[in-house]
Amino acid sequence: MRELIRETAVSLRATVVIALLGCLFYPLAVYAIGHTVLRWQADGSLIDKHGEAAGPDEAVGSRLLGQGFKAPEYFHPRPSAAGSGYDAANSSGTNLGPISDKLLNGVADDPKTKDVDESFAGIKQLVDAYRAENKLPAGALVPGDAVTRSASGLDPDITPANAGLQATRIAAARGVAIEEVRAFVARETQGRQWGLFGEPRFNVLEANLALDRELPKRTTTPDGKVAAAPSTAL
Repeated sequence: MRELIRETAVSLRATVVIALLGCLFYPLAVYAIGHTVLRWQADGSLIDKHGEAAGPDEAVGSRLLGQGFKAPEYFHPRPSAAGSGYDAANSSGTNLGPISDKLLNGVADDPKTKDVDESFAGIKQLVDAYRAENKLPAGALVPGDAVTRSASGLDPDITPANAGLQATRIAAARGVAIEEVRAFVARETQGRQWGLFGEPRFNVLEANLALDRELPKRTTTPDGKVAAAPSTAL
């Protein structure tokens, strides 16, 4: 009996110690280090309209979370399955396999349920829409990230190839030379992490903020002069 009591006491003490270490001291240590050494990153990597580190009151978004852009003068992110699209409170992918007919061919809306939109754009529909949107010929190859949804639905980056194919649309919408947009894409393309991991990438939010600063939309005034139009999208 004494042996049982002793072993039970040892087990209880070990449980309390492990609980304190894992549930109290370790989280406090991670929080303290994060907010001391990497405060901006720990607070969500928020940026303002100038692309600089910002607090919640001045932020227009996080460089780590994608946003939906639809205006023709901006770079568009990859498709998203997070809620109605880039819903940070509902992160998710499609959970469809690579040979799924729904993923490849999509699903039309059921006319019997008028109050619910059950349509789903498959890869074929997304390819056609991407070509039309960016004025590409019918047989043009389309980057995979332009027509597939990420696992989180919140991917902030697209491939440089995807960004480059959007240059014609953006140049026309902003009234600038396409060479300027292509040079911009080259400047904004980020290399591999630490030069080793991953692939070159293009952050959509940071690029769109930089677009408004470096290549503002140009309009023609009644007297024939070209002027920069103020941006209202961000």
